[in-house]
Amino acid sequence: MSPLIVLVGPMGVGKSTVGQLLAGRLGAGYRDTDDDIVAAQGRTIAEIFVEEGEPAFRAIEKQAVREALAGHDGVLALGGGAVLDPDTRALLAGQRVVYLSMDVEEAVKRTGLNAARPLLAINPRKQWRELMEARRHLYEEVATAVVATDGRTPEEVTQAALDALELKEA
Repeated sequence: MSPLIVLVGPMGVGKSTVGQLLAGRLGAGYRDTDDDIVAAQGRTIAEIFVEEGEPAFRAIEKQAVREALAGHDGVLALGGGAVLDPDTRALLAGQRVVYLSMDVEEAVKRTGLNAARPLLAINPRKQWRELMEARRHLYEEVATAVVATDGRTPEEVTQAALDALELKEA
């Protein structure tokens, strides 16, 4: 068993929204590893970051992604930093992975780059740019297709992902 589609990309790009739309259009289930982590840990991702630090969160995330890749056959959305782990990137090889991209101005519009995002708490625009500089090549490395989300509705992004993967609706 493996996912029909895996969505990767930065925080706020719309992985959850587009993932749910894709699942609906494909007649498949939807799963988000961030939701899995919150349910398993009984606390928010921000709380895990504050209480245990990023390395502890990344270890939890790595396990959640491994389990989801092995146990879900629908649309799967990964957290923005999941691709940082080389083992996770190796597991994504051979999967249908869509990298949802956006520029910093779109990120500001969508997320407000607010403090609920632990990695963006101080100087959010600068930190978002730095995160993307560190991650963009990793998203591209694992991607089967890249779909720009700037100026597009979730429905338009969903259609673009289906077209890019040459998938037909259920």
